[in-house]
Amino acid sequence: MSRVSIQGLQIKMGSLPILENLDLEVHEGEFLVLLGPSGCGKSTLLHSIAGLLEADQGRIDIGGHDVTWADPKDRGIGMVFQSYALYPTMNVEKNMSFGLRINGVPKREIAQRVERAADMLHLNELLTRKPSQLSGGQRQRVAIGRALVREAKVFLFDEPLSNLDAKLRGELRRELKQLHQDIGNTMIYVTHDQVEAMTLAHRVAVMRNGKIQQIDTPQAVYARPANMFVAGFLGSPSMNFLEGELEVGPGGEATFIKGALSVSLQGYEFAARPAAGRRAVLGIRPEHLAVDQDGVQGATAQVTLVEPMGSHLVVWLSFLDQQLSVTMPVGGEPVPGQRVALRFDATRASLFDPESQQRL
Repeated sequence: MSRVSIQGLQIKMGSLPILENLDLEVHEGEFLVLLGPSGCGKSTLLHSIAGLLEADQGRIDIGGHDVTWADPKDRGIGMVFQSYALYPTMNVEKNMSFGLRINGVPKREIAQRVERAADMLHLNELLTRKPSQLSGGQRQRVAIGRALVREAKVFLFDEPLSNLDAKLRGELRRELKQLHQDIGNTMIYVTHDQVEAMTLAHRVAVMRNGKIQQIDTPQAVYARPANMFVAGFLGSPSMNFLEGELEVGPGGEATFIKGALSVSLQGYEFAARPAAGRRAVLGIRPEHLAVDQDGVQGATAQVTLVEPMGSHLVVWLSFLDQQLSVTMPVGGEPVPGQRVALRFDATRASLFDPESQQRL
């Protein structure tokens, strides 16, 4: 196992900066997920760790050694790409052992390493098959096995499941998590899929425009997003946002006001004491917003759409010319056109500054 330390990393494509002064610490044995939309710089960061892209500035340490200018083969990493990149004329065993054979590893040791990796990835019965005889999930397991046999200090994954269908993604995601529990090596995983990030990661680093917006456990990032981008990127449907203002009582208790909507913020942990009359954005996730079909007091909204999702429903509401989403159990759901009262779980709410979009 090895820790990965990145300090002041800067990478440009021509004159365009992709990563700017980026710092990152990955702990030994950690499963870190780099999460963000396409073009945010997460794959660029991973490729720079692998040595596939040169840094314009900064330093990369792996296992306490400066590898900023080291060749990929000298960094002690194993990498799995989005495409399987298997040799079509070689069988599974030859594909997995190719790098070892090129490096002159003794045949007995190669056989032992391939056998161990095949056991972990359930590939024993497929070792004599060629890639054309494998399913997409099996091919990706072979690609993972090829990285495993190197017995690398750090494993890097560049969206390895994105080419698979939903069922296979779920199966391989579970196998990857089990694999990490079994071998305990440091793993850095790139994805734009928040389900993969939430289920696999010890910590998630959410990226945007070449910068890390927040890095924390999946639960902390989801429950206490650092800004509106993180809040809106995580969750499906995404967080509801309402812009209003704060009222502050004589005892310092704060209330969010928007039209007829009044939400007590008692117990909310502000970063700094709020000022009365300050503009603020209230963020509330669909599962923390409820509707009262019998109530007509206070703030009401009109149901515009009901989406059955199997285990639950997503109800869409029109409130002050905004669309809000609510998740609720199946059965007794409201119907389009019906007016319902809104109820907020304020203890789960987030507040943001409308200009800086940072958490209040």
